[in-house]
Amino acid sequence: MPDSYLQWAIDYIERSLTDAPSADEVARAIGVSTDQLRAAFLLICGMSPARYIRERRLSAAASGLMAGASVTEVAFRYGYESVEGFSRAFRAWGGVLPSDVAVLGSRMRSPLHIEIAVKGGNLMEYRICDMPAFRFAGVMASVPMRFEGENPAIAELARGITSAQREELHRLQNLEPRRVVNASWNSDTDFQEESGSLTHLIGVLTTATEAGEGLSVVEVPALTWAVFPNDGPHPKTMQQATARVYAEWLAEAPYELDGFRMFSFCDVRDDGTAYSEIWVPVRRKDT
Repeated sequence: MPDSYLQWAIDYIERSLTDAPSADEVARAIGVSTDQLRAAFLLICGMSPARYIRERRLSAAASGLMAGASVTEVAFRYGYESVEGFSRAFRAWGGVLPSDVAVLGSRMRSPLHIEIAVKGGNLMEYRICDMPAFRFAGVMASVPMRFEGENPAIAELARGITSAQREELHRLQNLEPRRVVNASWNSDTDFQEESGSLTHLIGVLTTATEAGEGLSVVEVPALTWAVFPNDGPHPKTMQQATARVYAEWLAEAPYELDGFRMFSFCDVRDDGTAYSEIWVPVRRKDT
């Protein structure tokens, strides 16, 4: 599939606003997995597809109200089951009741448009490796998502690691890559929570079943992993590489996401650059 599949998704959403399509329906319509669509939306567009669909529906509803349509007409046109439900959603989003839009105005969410200045020709080094089941052991917290620059909540989580916890992590670490890793997911919503938060763990890969010093242990099944090495300014290089995995590599490679529990590590140098690896669970696409 070409790397414009995000634009295909956006175009499909625009054609289907009155049908209130779900992320699953959009993914099926353009031929990608829901995980891939949601991950790409988050990393490239900075929001989930569900949030984009909701805001585009409400924005279109605002345009209809400004044009003189009744609240009842607009509510049912854009798939709301009741006027009350529509009014609550609209006020939460736009800050005004839909009945006041003609006088007070409202917010707008214009359609996204994906532009790629250069298509193809970009080298992307990767390797594929199979790993048996293992565990993450480390400190864990729910943190807000951030798409550029350092995430302050993750930095605070790292600063809170005690000396005793570091010693325990060193003792537990017995699998490659033998580094302290950052793993991100959301066990309830596959890392695609509407609020833009994710579960983040800083720790190590281990075969141990228990960990001391208040550390969490998380089971990971046997999986195939695509591993992407990178080298350059930190954290910009790794963030851009992560976006390219979902916007470019998954569009062309014979693999798709196998869940959404990625992890990475960085070896940061004094000059602000770093060698990093991004590990993404994948499976071969059905042929």
